[in-house]
Amino acid sequence: MGNSAEAILDLARKRGLIRSRDLEPLGLPRVALTRLVRQGMLTRVARGLYALPDRPVSEHTALAETARKHPRAVVCLLSALRFHNLTTQSPFEVWLAIPNKARAPRIDYPALRIVRFSDPLLAEGVEEHLIEGVPVRVTGIARTVADCFKYRNKIGLDVALEALREAWSEKRVRMDELWRFARLCRVGNVMRPYLESLT
Repeated sequence: MGNSAEAILDLARKRGLIRSRDLEPLGLPRVALTRLVRQGMLTRVARGLYALPDRPVSEHTALAETARKHPRAVVCLLSALRFHNLTTQSPFEVWLAIPNKARAPRIDYPALRIVRFSDPLLAEGVEEHLIEGVPVRVTGIARTVADCFKYRNKIGLDVALEALREAWSEKRVRMDELWRFARLCRVGNVMRPYLESLT
């Protein structure tokens, strides 16, 4: 096995998922990826996305794969609820927030559900988590709850209420955080009766 093949496999071990364009700055040939896939030493996860065949796969693998291809996008709504264990639902799509004017990402896998956020909303209440070696941007719990109320017509008020009840009963949010994001997402009046019923 050549030096470039070993360097690519080493990169895959470190990062979990690699894109073909990750090789360019390192001076590694893209053609080596195809050879490694043919030899069974790498798996093609999606177009332009590769991983070791024996890598551990979790329920959050799709989030890592999406973040590797679209590092600026933010995991939100149902996918964020699932990530934070605040819903019993298991969305088959990855819910992603992108800037208002950005072009929607087009990938074969996983299926995406795109929501457009203004630039200030893309930055506020967003956390970075390491999933399978990939930094993934996910809305925090209080922010996710407020987003659920904002997009209640897309996901259902029952889902928003379940998220609020779970987060509050498990003491994973504070009232001041909920109010802050309710105001930021302009759903203070919608959330008020539900927030008041908690105290």
